[in-house]
Amino acid sequence: AANIAYGRPGATREEIIEAAKRSYAHEFITPLPDGYDTVIGEHGSGFSGGQLQRIVIARAILKDPSILIFDEAMSQIDADSESKIQKALAGMLKNRTCFIIAHRFSTVIGADRIIVMENGRVLAQGTHEELTKTCRLYQNLYETQLLVAD
Repeated sequence: AANIAYGRPGATREEIIEAAKRSYAHEFITPLPDGYDTVIGEHGSGFSGGQLQRIVIARAILKDPSILIFDEAMSQIDADSESKIQKALAGMLKNRTCFIIAHRFSTVIGADRIIVMENGRVLAQGTHEELTKTCRLYQNLYETQLLVAD
């Protein structure tokens, strides 16, 4: 509980549990021997990358900031965790500014605006649909990920 409440120390137990449920962390926290009182080891030892990401998202849900920054939030997780994290984020991203740094198209495909960068410079920007029509680099990267996924 203390780990999830890190950014909001005065949060109630009920608020912490609600944030964990919304981030799909509750499902792996409750079976732990000490549940919400389990001490997380250094660097999150004992938890998968996806579980750690969901704990971080629970923190963000609890804190409820006006701006969110995710840097490769889906890079080290399995498909099941990615799906759960995307569901958790769907409601959280509405009506707030969010910067998502990502290489996985599944992470950014629904964004209002995608900025394509190459060698530190902005190459193009637009929606996924616009960029698949107008940006060769975006098209190539997207097609490469589709082929790898198949």
